[in-house]
Amino acid sequence: MLGLSIVDMPFPCKTRQMALDDPKIDKLIALIEDSFRVREDHDPIYVDVGDHLERVRAAQHQVIFGRRGSGKSCLLIHSHRTAENHGTLSIYLSVDEVKRLSYPDVLIRLLLEIFEWMPRQKVPWWTKLRTRREDPVDAVVRELRELLDRADTSSVTLDEGSRDSARLQGRAAARGVGVESEIAAEVSLRRTSAFSEEKLDTLERHLQDYKTTLKDALGWSGYDRAAVLLDDFYLIHPTVQPDVVDYFHRLLRGTSMYLKVGTVRHRTTLVRHEGQTIGLELYQDAEAINLDQTFEEIDATHEYLALMLDSLGKQVDIENVSGKHLSPNGLFALTLASGGVPRDYLTIFVEAIRVARERGTLKWLTPTSVYKGAHRITKRTKLINLREDAAGDATPLEAVFQALLNFCLRAKRKTAFLVSEEEAQQRPSEHDVIKQLMDFKLVHVIEGDTSAASGRPGRYEAYTLDFAFFMEPRRRNIEVVEFWQKDENRRRIGLRESPVFPLADVAAAEHHLPTSATEDMVDALEISTADGGAVDDDSDSLL
Repeated sequence: MLGLSIVDMPFPCKTRQMALDDPKIDKLIALIEDSFRVREDHDPIYVDVGDHLERVRAAQHQVIFGRRGSGKSCLLIHSHRTAENHGTLSIYLSVDEVKRLSYPDVLIRLLLEIFEWMPRQKVPWWTKLRTRREDPVDAVVRELRELLDRADTSSVTLDEGSRDSARLQGRAAARGVGVESEIAAEVSLRRTSAFSEEKLDTLERHLQDYKTTLKDALGWSGYDRAAVLLDDFYLIHPTVQPDVVDYFHRLLRGTSMYLKVGTVRHRTTLVRHEGQTIGLELYQDAEAINLDQTFEEIDATHEYLALMLDSLGKQVDIENVSGKHLSPNGLFALTLASGGVPRDYLTIFVEAIRVARERGTLKWLTPTSVYKGAHRITKRTKLINLREDAAGDATPLEAVFQALLNFCLRAKRKTAFLVSEEEAQQRPSEHDVIKQLMDFKLVHVIEGDTSAASGRPGRYEAYTLDFAFFMEPRRRNIEVVEFWQKDENRRRIGLRESPVFPLADVAAAEHHLPTSATEDMVDALEISTADGGAVDDDSDSLL
């Protein structure tokens, strides 16, 4: 964006009027920690550095992409809480609350919530009493509730004398399992399938009725338009994500209601092609908004995050937090340790202050305190988030990440790695795993298209491991690839010399699941690779 080197960054001169034990710092810590408590019934602390708020308020369908901690929920909820000031009826839906429901129940539940948000027609009570007519919105709510609960009240019987029963008994005997349990499982499967087909058929037949009711309700509401904010969409199972978003898009198309989907890019499937297109096509049906700040434009990311921190500081009467409370390299270390993720940046800043206070180094934050803080945060959050959000995919993803740690830090002893673009095209599913590790902030993209040194042909993507996995403790026998430095040809130093990680190793790792937790492996890695001891000074050395 700005094309500035780190030494040219336009931050004010460092001053030292305030130490890390100043009471205002405690107020800043409290403000930052309160900003993490994002909930629907409370307007969050939102710093709009990138002008995303105005875009989200636009009258168009949008998909907002961002890694966990990038500010998706904060943006959507702040937009929701302030929408009325802009003549918009805002409907906020959290997928996290319904993620355990199977399809189509998850769709029905979300539809039900939309209609429960809609205003009712203002009709005098005596008119309602005389006509005994149910409000159209209330009628849809009742129908959807009945549809949602239908599986709990219906029954399916199996004729034990039928050919199906005989087939089940024979199959059960062959497998050495009880006939009754096998039949019960088959009946349960058929019942679920029958109910799903029946519910989906009902939803399809009534889609136009639902659309008409929504348009009428918005018309008598007094609002100019409505926004349906669907947060944490990636928590819906990927196989049915296109079906859910497809139904919403058809429901709202041609109305003054606009869909805003908050999600993680590589945990999301928006479209499926099966003779016809099912889902939502970006740039045709919806605008894409990207909240991620990455290392590809590291100078711009560095400035963006510092401005965010300074904006929060002003709210507690601290001018220029980034200049007063971080050393020159401490500030840049905070960018590196955060991976460009705003919430991680703030969380590590808070933890680094605690580290500095424990160590008694109160002048300002240096890289040492930043990396120690990042190490604490990463070990207790990132891997846990992976297990929570990826659910059944978590173990294979961890296996691949462990393979990457071994490849980079044990085998090649370098912190960055390359992925061949040609191999990525040949192995798209394995390549997608690397992208998912990026979404979970365990690796970070440096360049999306680069060449490799040493005569290696082809084009490559370049990544770095998360800094918390190799900077604390700092190891003397591992080369930290300083991709933020550039040579006389404006090429990133050390990047093209990084080793190529074979995507075949992804498939191998997924078939040989880890025997120990990643945290234990990292601890063992710290012991086995810390030859010559770890650096533990408080200088302003970045590495």
